[in-house]
Amino acid sequence: MDKLKMHSLDVIGSNIEKIQQLFPNCVTERLGKDGKPELAIDFEKLQAELSNEIIGEGEERYQFTWPDKSAANRLANTPTTMTLRPCREESVDFDHTQNLYIEGDNLDVLKVLRETYLGKVKMIYIDPPYNTGNDFVYNDDFAQSRNEFEETSGLFDEEGNQTIDPMQRNTESNGRFHTDWLNMIYPRLKVARDLLSDDGVIIVSIDDNEAENLMKICDEIFGEMNFVAQIPWRKRTAKSDVPFGISQDYEFIICYVKSGEFRASILGGERKYYETPDYPGRPWRVHDLTKQTTASERPNSYFTMVNPKTGEKYPANQLRTWAVTYDTFDEYYNQGRIVFPGDYDFLNISRPAFRYWKEDDMKKAGEDFGRIAVSTKLPDSIGMSQDGTKEVTNLFDGKIFSFPKPSSLIKFFLEIINSKNSLILDFFSGSATTAHAVMQLNAEDGGNRRFIMVQLPEKTDPKSEAYKAGYKNICEIGKERIRRAGKKIKEENKDKEGIEKLDIGFRVLKLDTSNMQDVYYTPQEFTMQSLFNENVKADRTGEDLLFQVMLDLGIELSAKIEPRQIAGKTVYFVDGNYLAACFDQNVNETTITETAKLHPVYFVMRDASAANDNVIDNFEQIFRHYSPDTTCKII
Repeated sequence: MDKLKMHSLDVIGSNIEKIQQLFPNCVTERLGKDGKPELAIDFEKLQAELSNEIIGEGEERYQFTWPDKSAANRLANTPTTMTLRPCREESVDFDHTQNLYIEGDNLDVLKVLRETYLGKVKMIYIDPPYNTGNDFVYNDDFAQSRNEFEETSGLFDEEGNQTIDPMQRNTESNGRFHTDWLNMIYPRLKVARDLLSDDGVIIVSIDDNEAENLMKICDEIFGEMNFVAQIPWRKRTAKSDVPFGISQDYEFIICYVKSGEFRASILGGERKYYETPDYPGRPWRVHDLTKQTTASERPNSYFTMVNPKTGEKYPANQLRTWAVTYDTFDEYYNQGRIVFPGDYDFLNISRPAFRYWKEDDMKKAGEDFGRIAVSTKLPDSIGMSQDGTKEVTNLFDGKIFSFPKPSSLIKFFLEIINSKNSLILDFFSGSATTAHAVMQLNAEDGGNRRFIMVQLPEKTDPKSEAYKAGYKNICEIGKERIRRAGKKIKEENKDKEGIEKLDIGFRVLKLDTSNMQDVYYTPQEFTMQSLFNENVKADRTGEDLLFQVMLDLGIELSAKIEPRQIAGKTVYFVDGNYLAACFDQNVNETTITETAKLHPVYFVMRDASAANDNVIDNFEQIFRHYSPDTTCKII
């Protein structure tokens, strides 16, 4: 019976396995720091496999670097034992919602999510700190181990509860002004890329301070070939009291895709189709019949086209030939595909054109029919910063959050990805504008988009209106906004068919240290006597353990959970019968047997749960008898 690892994906180990598959001769063994054999890369052999000439040390090359970049890269690849603990009392419709609201340092949260949500996120939108000289950046300390940092940063108290956020103010006087911001954003974007689907897109709001550096980072992480656009967004009307007399009224939205599979489009600008007596019930349109090829490149298409009905001649251009050949002209003409000037009075054409049937366009375009390419000029209907502020102010009857983006901005990007069943992630969620936009668009078009919001519980200023209104951190604002916005959207659409099915709920999960004691991860460092101590922390519930197990097995955190009583013990069933888990004490053979008869794909229990040695001895035998295909694991 296997033991669950109970930590996030080991990216380094995973990458070594990939290299081993491609170049097995480049993987060797060595003794690790713990004195045990481990796989390692022979970089000299790998370099020989990848290049005839190796770039020498100190040789000039194009690169973008800064202090601690290597450490930031390693930080992105380092696994974490952190976990997510459910908080039912702060959730809305916990048992049925597909949405998540996660509190905690977004780097650790992204690592925790990486394996479960690998390649599942259609769109990531983030509005990170702009590095204006007044805002905060995450204090990722590379000189300390992660455990040391967690102990000294004030992130957790002695009981392991999260206390304050690991952030520091990044002022312009800081000698590492750009460096600290780059080290903050780099590992987060690197992990985030793994979550994107192959047709996914990441959209980042930024201003002039770091736009250039952000694009260089994204070129490196996502690839220059996957840059989509730098879109200007007007945040305000012009001000007069500005340096140099030029008002900086625009911010930028940087877009990168995971691969060439992504396509953006938007409804509108449908092509003009005609219905004529000669083709009843078959609307059609015309298109240019020439092609950007020369006579020498396409000699069969360089000919004089003759109208069979009038005899009028239309010679080809030597630099732009016909799109059909001399041999295929008759075939296309007999199919009604060639339209000549004068065939229809309403057509203003001076040379032959090609006829396309609407039915062919619809078949080719599928769900994209009627959609057109997106311009970098945003629609006028998208509001400015003041509209975002007004939106939140109206929800809360007071100004409790400064400069949120208007939900219309994020809703626009949700529309252009053209996917009604997508997963949307925002790991700098702030006041939860993205969640608001997702719910609003789902109400409008009947979509089933889901959201994952991630936000550090950054404390509000005691002098602020938010603090005075009782919101002690940003997460409290975000959660309350989703509650209020969801209720408002349902009220405004109460007469709309199916509105009662709109998901306006969310599961609240909070980042915390592992549910497991240190002995679980490093048993070799403990005495024989301590190995038999309880390996689960005393304050953790069965549901706490369940969510860490779900992460370990790659089960989405929004999966339906059904606790059942079997022989007096609580057994959690997740996603139907995909996972059955029991963490109660004194579990007997009856509970094991009745659970096995339900044929779960996975069964997980605590090794300390067994009522006696007989249960341990017979555990696997029971499952082999009643459910041989079940994978059994312990924690």
